[in-house]
Amino acid sequence: MARPPVIAVVGPTGSGKSDLAVDLALELDGEVINADAMQFYRGMDIGTAKITVPERRGVPHHLLDTLDVTQEASVSDFQQQARELIADIHARGRRAILAGGSGLYVRAVLDVLEFPGTDPQLRRLLETELEETGAEGLHARLREVDPVSAGRLSDARRIIRALEVHQLTGRPFSSFMPQREYFQPAVQVGLAVDREVLRERLARRVHGMVDSGLLEEVRHLDSVGLRHGRTAPRALGYAQFLKVLDGGTTVADAAEETIVATRQFARRQLTWFRADPRIAWLDWQDPQLVPQAAALCR
Repeated sequence: MARPPVIAVVGPTGSGKSDLAVDLALELDGEVINADAMQFYRGMDIGTAKITVPERRGVPHHLLDTLDVTQEASVSDFQQQARELIADIHARGRRAILAGGSGLYVRAVLDVLEFPGTDPQLRRLLETELEETGAEGLHARLREVDPVSAGRLSDARRIIRALEVHQLTGRPFSSFMPQREYFQPAVQVGLAVDREVLRERLARRVHGMVDSGLLEEVRHLDSVGLRHGRTAPRALGYAQFLKVLDGGTTVADAAEETIVATRQFARRQLTWFRADPRIAWLDWQDPQLVPQAAALCR
């Protein structure tokens, strides 16, 4: 028998993706696969708004709490793990529901996308060059071999990755970018938000995180190596509250910085997902949201 389409619930942070995924799982006999890169990390609960066990309402959730904060998240590892889970869930006659706002991670699972390998020695050479000459020198090199990627990338880590891929494969990094071609049948449900309402909701959510003990969570994670990670310490809220621990800012100022950064991140997420014409957008506050989404998925 043909397997059912993979379901993906996408949209900006704070739009209710986790809740809708659980509702759909209960409606369609499904299981949820996390696609929020920062929710892979054990102990990063408050600051990532990780869904709690009671909030899961008995629905199995996968790929939560799979990494220590000192480990680096890998899109290629996630692609393999998520696809294996999807195959297993469908083989058991249930529906696989991918939920999260990390756009590249979602596309890595849904779309035809290959990942070039890595070379730790080459990576170290490029990182040493970055320290010695700065990002502009590396960016200039990238413009010569891959002007498309050079026009898109400004982050030093991504520039290094693009140069590494070119030197390893002889192909520009941009040639590995995903096309809008599903790896297997899929349905994407996007949560369309009122941006002003979302702005206020995100502010309230950050203040709620602070009241729930975000600073203490960051303090504990700092004691087990948060700063030594490559991905985790860059997470929204965690980067800002590490500065509180260092005495460089106040809790109030860190909260405001987190609110601003979270709103900016939500705008980038909307830009990313809005560029995909395959997403069916539903009003996040519609009382009929769940039956509408379930009908799309059936």
